[in-house]
Formats: sequence, C-alpha cells, structure tokens
Amino acid sequence: MATLHHMSRRSILSGLGAAIGTMTLGSHRAVRARSGALFLEPSQEKRKPSRTITAITLGAGNRGNVYGDYAAAYPDELNIVGAAEPIEIRRQRYSTLHSIAPGNLFTTWEHVFERPKFADAIIITTPDDLHYGPCMAALEMGYDVLLEKPISPSEQECREILAKVEETGRIVAVCHVLRYAPYFQKLKAIAASGVLGKVVSMQHFEPIQHLHMSHSYVRGNWHNSKETTPILLGKSCHDLDIIRWIMDQSCRRIHAFGGLDWFHSGNAPEGSTARCMDGCAIEGSCTYSALKLYHRSRNYTYVFDLPEDEAEHGPAILEYLRTTNYGRCVYRMENDQPDHYTVNMEFADGATTSFNMEAFTSYHGRRTRIMGSEGDIVGDMTEFVHTDFGSGEETKWRSESDGHGGGDWRLLSDWIRAIDAQDRSLLVSTIQESVESHVMGYRAEKSRLNGTVEAVAL
Repeated sequence: MATLHHMSRRSILSGLGAAIGTMTLGSHRAVRARSGALFLEPSQEKRKPSRTITAITLGAGNRGNVYGDYAAAYPDELNIVGAAEPIEIRRQRYSTLHSIAPGNLFTTWEHVFERPKFADAIIITTPDDLHYGPCMAALEMGYDVLLEKPISPSEQECREILAKVEETGRIVAVCHVLRYAPYFQKLKAIAASGVLGKVVSMQHFEPIQHLHMSHSYVRGNWHNSKETTPILLGKSCHDLDIIRWIMDQSCRRIHAFGGLDWFHSGNAPEGSTARCMDGCAIEGSCTYSALKLYHRSRNYTYVFDLPEDEAEHGPAILEYLRTTNYGRCVYRMENDQPDHYTVNMEFADGATTSFNMEAFTSYHGRRTRIMGSEGDIVGDMTEFVHTDFGSGEETKWRSESDGHGGGDWRLLSDWIRAIDAQDRSLLVSTIQESVESHVMGYRAEKSRLNGTVEAVAL
C-alpha cells in the first residue's frame, strides 16, 4: 500500500506539471532542465475577448500606467478612452500614450461620473483612501471595475462595496495580482492536490528591503497609517490574500505583534539635519541618504515626474529633494508605520499560519513554507522544492519573472475576458474573497494595537 500511495502522489505531481501547458496567459508550461528542475516558461497561447473592452483610468500614476501599458500592448483587447488625474504632466502623458480625446480627460475622479456612462469599465488606481467613492459611483452607473488593492482603509467601506457588487451584479476584480503569478498558482495547485497530505501549517515571509521601506513607508505616500492605510493592508494584503487562498478555508483567530523600532527621532544620528541637503554631517555615510538613493544612484525615481530630456533629470531630482518628503531625513519624518510585523493565524480546521513582514532585509522576494502530513514545500518566488516524506524524493520548480511574479498583466487578461463574457467565475481574485482577507488585516491591526487575540468573521 505504501508503494501505491507513493505512486499516487508521484502521478499527481506529474499531472500538475502536464496541466501547466493547457493554461492561458495566467500560466506557464513546465520544461525539464538539465539540473532536473522544472522551469516555468510563458505559454504562447492567450485567449482573446470577442470585442475590445473600453475603460477609463482614475489615477495615472505608477499602477495606472502598469495597467494602461497593457492597453498599449494589446489595443485589440483593451482601449483606454478616458482618464482622471490631478497632476497635469501625468494626465497629458497618459492622454498622449492612449490617444484620449480632450473631452474625456478629467482633473479628478468625480468629474468622470458627471458624464453619462461612456465605457465598459473603470480602472481605479487612485490613492488608497480614494477607492471607495469612485468604486461606489462606478457600480451605481453600471461600470465593471478593476480595483487596486487595498479595497479601502475602512472595513465598513469594504463591506459596503461588497454589498453594492452583490446588488448590482457587476464584474469587480481586486488587484491581488499574486494569485495570477505562475509561481503562486503552482503552490496553490500542489497544496490543493493532496500530495502534501493534510496541510498542517504554513509560514510566509515578506522582506520589504530596507531602502524600499525608507522610500515608501517612511518618506513616501504611505508613511502615515492614519492618513492612508496601515502597512499590513497597504503592503501585505497581497500576502494575507495568498495565505487565505492557499489554506482554502476561513481564518478563525488572529494575533499580531510589531512596531516602529528604528525610523524615529530617537535614532537620529548626531549632526543629522531635517533634510539630507541641509548640511547633514553624516550624509555621505548614511545608509538612507536621499542624495545617494535618488540623485547619485537614481533609484525609485519613478515617483518623480521628470522631464523628457534626461540631461535635465539631475536638477529636477534635486528640486524634489528640496521640496518634498523624499528629501527629508528618515529619522525626522511624521511616519508611524511599523518596520516589523508578525501575525499568527488559526484556521477553521485547526491549521496554523505565521506571517512576517520585515523592513530590515537586503533582499526582496517573498518566502513560503507549507508543511503537510505527507510532504513539505520551501520556496522563494524564484524556486520552490517539494519533498515527499515517503520516498525522500525532491521535485524543484523555477520561475523567472518580476516582483509580482508576472501577475499584473495576467490579471488584466482575465478581467477583460470576464467582462467580455460577463462571467465572474473567470476571475481568480474576486471581491468576495478579497474582503475576507482584508478583514484578517483589520483584525490583525486591532490585535497589534490592543494586545488581544481577535476573532475573524465576515
């Protein structure tokens, strides 16, 4: 019986590898490399919608351009016909890229809904605290929606959006793009296949990377949790969603710890100044020098609206460092986001999960371990290894892709097909499941602040 049991698990793994070749854009096909690892290569097949879906983008910043670029690459599938963006240079660049008629350009999202419905869908990539208003307005007017995560900083607003979706029956995809990454799809498939036996526990780790932390959550737009979103939702709602998706059951209880231990005035070095350009005595040796990060190394400059002429970038960056938070000392900001966070979860069948979000790492790339009664998986978003306890046999998979595992455009592809067919089942990430993982985040933050164990329920 042991041999038959082992052969059954081997057959499941073999079938999982073969099945990859039958998936659409959101998937890869498995290729055996000389090392014995299975590499995940992009599939050449991609289902196209029966018509071109038209959309209006609200917010032409980084994420608005990630999704807008899909339309530029696949104009027969997605056509951006309108945009709302308060920053003029972004609005004009977006308009030029997508050949948007002047009458369909707006300064703020509210102006879009003063017009009768003039597209199939709305893409919401506004700041986190400006998701609720445009999403509710879009649903009221009969638009389908692509909604950047988090759904809202407010649990009540999340629940109201969910209720409005159920009332209107519209197609709404939340941008939990990791669900569309081939790496996480493979992890999900293996966990669901039974090859691990009963999944008993899971460990998941998001290393933010120290400079990324300083850029986005100390100096950047998300530095204040009260004005935007708590970091667990702003940065790691992807991870809570992936945990809930792989565990495939509801979280019952949650407990969290964490705090802001480093990026505060108590750790400001002697001789430091309010801005790195103000004659700071240790600027040349400071790890987080804004001059070093943005001007000399030219990292994270996507947040600046720089001139077309690259020769003018240097002076433009220096002006941003003189006038915006990006030039301020990381120890002298009004930031309150934790720089380390630990969440413990208990699920409906007694399985447990731990999640760590850490600022102080030299690397990016999520790490995941899934422990089952018959085997385990260890992965780092580039490679994961399954070990069968019965035979000791190891199987490796590898995937080469971007920081979101290649999920951004795969999400767009599924969303477009779902709108075309008016079929929610074509979405891997639905508003219903996304709200549940958001509630996990709200309860974790409550636990962290109050020192309590919190029940989780929709």
